[in-house]
Amino acid sequence: MTGGVTGGQDRTRLGYFLGPHGVKGGVKVYVLGDQEQFRALKRVYVEGRGWLRVARLEMLAPGVALQLAGVTSREAAEELRGLNVFAADDELPEPEEGVYYYHELRGLTLHGAGGEVLGEVVDVEDGGHQDLLVVRHEGGESFVPLQAPYVLVNLNDRKRPVSLALSADAPAGLLESAEPEGPEAGGDDA
Repeated sequence: MTGGVTGGQDRTRLGYFLGPHGVKGGVKVYVLGDQEQFRALKRVYVEGRGWLRVARLEMLAPGVALQLAGVTSREAAEELRGLNVFAADDELPEPEEGVYYYHELRGLTLHGAGGEVLGEVVDVEDGGHQDLLVVRHEGGESFVPLQAPYVLVNLNDRKRPVSLALSADAPAGLLESAEPEGPEAGGDDA
C-alpha cells in the first residue's frame, strides 16, 4: 500500500472499488483500515481518473459506498471496479489515540531494544490480520509485524509517531534475510 505524490500533495491509499452499488452510479469500496476515515472527505483521488468530489457517502458493513461527481450510472460505476482510492493526507480526520495512518509511519527510523538504529520504514502493508512494516536495512528489506508488544511507537508531544522501536520481547531474526540456504533451497546437487 503505497501512497504517492499528486501535484506535490501526499496521499494515502484508503482502499479500492469493488463494483456498483445501486443503479445511479454508487460504487462500493473495499476499505483498508477504518471506514470512518471516509466520513469527513469532500473528495477522493481515483487511480487514473484524478480527484473526484464525494457527493454522498453510505456506510456499509464492512465498507462504504460512494456517490462521486460525474459517475451517474451503474455502467460508469462498473468502470471503476479494481481502481485504487486515495485521500490527501492533510484531509484525513485526526485518528483516535493509539491509531496511526500508514503515511505517518513511512520514513520513520526503526530502533532496536538497545536504541541502535536497525533501519527505515519504507512502507506499510495490510497483511490481513495484521499490518506489516516494510523495513529497509543493511541486509535488504524485511517485513516486521506491527504488533504490540513487539513494536513500540514513540510519539511527539502531539501524540503522533516520530520513531519505532523493537521491544526486548521481539522475536529474534526479524530483520534477517529471507534467502533460503542449503541444497534443499533448489541448488544444483544432482
